[in-house]
Amino acid sequence: MAFWTQLMLLLWKNFMYRRRQPVQLLVELLWPLFLFFILVAVRHSHPPLEHHECHFPNKPLPSAGTVPWLQGLICNVNNTCFPQLTPGEEPGRLSNFNDSLVSRLLADARTVLGGASAHRTLAGLGKLIATLRAARSTAQPQPTKQSPLEPPMLDVAELLTSLL
Repeated sequence: MAFWTQLMLLLWKNFMYRRRQPVQLLVELLWPLFLFFILVAVRHSHPPLEHHECHFPNKPLPSAGTVPWLQGLICNVNNTCFPQLTPGEEPGRLSNFNDSLVSRLLADARTVLGGASAHRTLAGLGKLIATLRAARSTAQPQPTKQSPLEPPMLDVAELLTSLL
């Protein structure tokens, strides 16, 4: 019972102290009521809407790698809410970006640059460079007056016959 007595005495002392400044007392009493009535008015003017359960797509962190992290930023830029489970919420699935544009672009680049055809293309480019160097060394520039900064002009017909 001593707790309630002490509380009442403390409140009475506070009220007596505040009674000396009536404007401040009125503001301290009415301000919380004013804020509460604003909240009640907003709640009555906009009743709550029932929404379905929200599922957001998973977003990888930068520790998952740069490409998955960038895919998460690009693919989830609008942050849509889905009523059903997203593919990334399935147990054991780590990424739901396998069908994204970036993943397909990387897969295509990997097949083009990493396959046997890439090695053949690079070997063919090596042969072409060797042929061009040989054609350059065999081609004789015609003596003309050129400035020392301009490269020598080669005859186009000689270059094509040496390449073929």
